[in-house]
Amino acid sequence: MNMRLASMDDFDDMWNIFQSVIETGDALPFGESFDREAFHQNWFASKPAYVATNELGVIGMYSMGANYPDLGAHISSATYLVRPDAQGKGVGRALVRHSLERARSEGFSAMQFNYVVSTNVAAVELYKSLGFFIAGTLPKAFKHKRLGLVDAYVMYCFL
Repeated sequence: MNMRLASMDDFDDMWNIFQSVIETGDALPFGESFDREAFHQNWFASKPAYVATNELGVIGMYSMGANYPDLGAHISSATYLVRPDAQGKGVGRALVRHSLERARSEGFSAMQFNYVVSTNVAAVELYKSLGFFIAGTLPKAFKHKRLGLVDAYVMYCFL
């Protein structure tokens, strides 16, 4: 598996991964109103995005930058997506590790995830195994496609 900065050549693959992940309605707060233009703005115009690739092409991606501007800019945040057929194979772990290394090298003092769906057990456990802890719970903050209203977590890791 290789990790590299995403380019516009990756856009369609990244969009397809995004669509397949949000379609399940169990991991990210984005819905159908988050169209290609919004995706482009979020993943290419606002902060750098990275992709994980192998012989199958793009199998995962993340975007990372400052969680907030100015007085909160010392804390990073990231969003990760893994192609469904590549989930459970270490891609997510590689993406998170890569982003943590980047955050450290860019001088961030911590990483914060603002919205981790509590029922996304694989993600919660992955983040915990890499040093994150649950800093807070947002009660009934996510409209899970199958389970209805479920909690979301704010997760935090000092770098």
